[in-house]
Amino acid sequence: MFISSFIIERSGSLMRLRVVSSKDEIQNLNPHEQMIHLAFRASNTDYLSLLRKCPRLRLIQLPRSYHKTMSDAIRMFLDVQGIEMLSGDLCGHRKDLDEYFIVDDAIMEEIIALADSGTSLEDIANQVPKTARLGPDLIKYIVKNKITV
Repeated sequence: MFISSFIIERSGSLMRLRVVSSKDEIQNLNPHEQMIHLAFRASNTDYLSLLRKCPRLRLIQLPRSYHKTMSDAIRMFLDVQGIEMLSGDLCGHRKDLDEYFIVDDAIMEEIIALADSGTSLEDIANQVPKTARLGPDLIKYIVKNKITV
């Protein structure tokens, strides 16, 4: 499996995940988006449109039920492209207030501190969601890619 090393697009000092609620929004995305949460059941064509619009894309997060029903063909294609597929929800996010889900520095520092102290990925993923409202897959992604604040 291809693991990329890159700097996550950050706004100031915050990690941002762009929330996309419908396929109509894909054409209006910033081409520099690297992390996206798809809040709709995307077709294979939608994923290809997303890749054309955002060539720097490195992560797509889907709700668990949508992640389970993805086609194997698009899953393999995205893997070859170096794009990680995560399962998870964005708890408490209201898109009408902000199109980005933001993980602030305090949560990022907590995750990295736990990783640096030798805590296992599974233990970090089980401990952090209680305070941060992040899915276990996203927490593991942060630790694995050593995203720093």
